[in-house]
Amino acid sequence: MTVIEPENYTVGQAAQIASTTRKAIRIYESKGLLPTPGRTEAGYRLFTAEDIEVLRFIRQAKSLGLRLAEIGDILDLQRGGAQPCEYVIRLLDAHLAQIEKTLGELRQLRGTLRSARRAAGQARLSGGDAVICRIIETPQPGARPMLPLRPRPVTANRPI
Repeated sequence: MTVIEPENYTVGQAAQIASTTRKAIRIYESKGLLPTPGRTEAGYRLFTAEDIEVLRFIRQAKSLGLRLAEIGDILDLQRGGAQPCEYVIRLLDAHLAQIEKTLGELRQLRGTLRSARRAAGQARLSGGDAVICRIIETPQPGARPMLPLRPRPVTANRPI
């Protein structure tokens, strides 16, 4: 028995086939990632098999960390007759560089937090003066010194 696929799909069918949501499809339409769909006489949007392939492409591109604007640029290049693969390589390289930078910053932050946590136990035991909280005010190795706090005026709305 041969199954005949419909030529057009409702938004719910398209969302299910492309493993996305109706809301995502509306967003993609509003951002111009999908062409304006045809409509039934009752006003329901109809999507083609090609539209579903674009939805799948968008889902896959998003899983690679690409932003909708970048995905739109890729689709525009392809729709204009260009091969967007070189552009995609540049985007992926830029995303990888950003991830490496973020990982470095996170490693540095982890070290600073560990130092602060070790110092917290010592500061709690050693007493000493603090303006707000000695755990945070204790300088960490390699950290810039804190600037002195300027007293804030007491207002009627703020408790003393």
